[in-house]
Amino acid sequence: MENELIMPEHIAIIMDGNRRWARSIGKQPSEGHKEGAETLRRIAKDCNDLGIKYLTVYAFSTENWKRSKEEVSYLMFLLKSYLKDFAKKANKENIRIKILGNIDILEKDLQKSILNAIEETKNCTGLTLNIAFNYGGRAEIVNSAKKIAYKVQHGELNIEDIDETLFSKNLYTENIPDPDIMIRPGGELRISNYLLWQLAYTEFFFIQKYWPEFTKQDLLEIIESFNKRNRKFGGK
Repeated sequence: MENELIMPEHIAIIMDGNRRWARSIGKQPSEGHKEGAETLRRIAKDCNDLGIKYLTVYAFSTENWKRSKEEVSYLMFLLKSYLKDFAKKANKENIRIKILGNIDILEKDLQKSILNAIEETKNCTGLTLNIAFNYGGRAEIVNSAKKIAYKVQHGELNIEDIDETLFSKNLYTENIPDPDIMIRPGGELRISNYLLWQLAYTEFFFIQKYWPEFTKQDLLEIIESFNKRNRKFGGK
């Protein structure tokens, strides 16, 4: 089936259902997040093998700070471990890491791990894995507006120059094409403040199974369904 499919250039995923998966089998939420991280490793490799150029995953939202201190601390630990592992395997995996979101408020050692992973993988030519961490779609749009307003205020830009292309270049996803596909496991039917600007003409796929249960076969079935959709982008 893989050889017959036209691969999307960019896939976005909301990695939902880690905690519910853990509860369903009598485990702690941390076990769900750990298994979710393993699923990401597998799916990132699958996307790379399939020739997909960009995978953007929602790992930690600006709203997730409301969770318990213990869970937030574990998620920070998990990201740091994940990035260190990826940095070590950069040449073998050929996957480039990017982080979308505000990392300035994170602990210094986590910031260091993020910057190191970005540096170590910057020359990789396969999949670009964008990890949305401390990310919010509305905050990203506000941040873009502020950057443009600053340039106008300081005479670097004329108001007449502002258009959709310029606005996009001031987002975290600068120079990255908008997602072709957005996948949300876990049964929820919303996008939860994720890539609000970029998902304007993306094809959505909502599935019932939890993220830790997501497989390459699920990915291929979604891509197959995507191949059958008629994307009009507002045209006839």
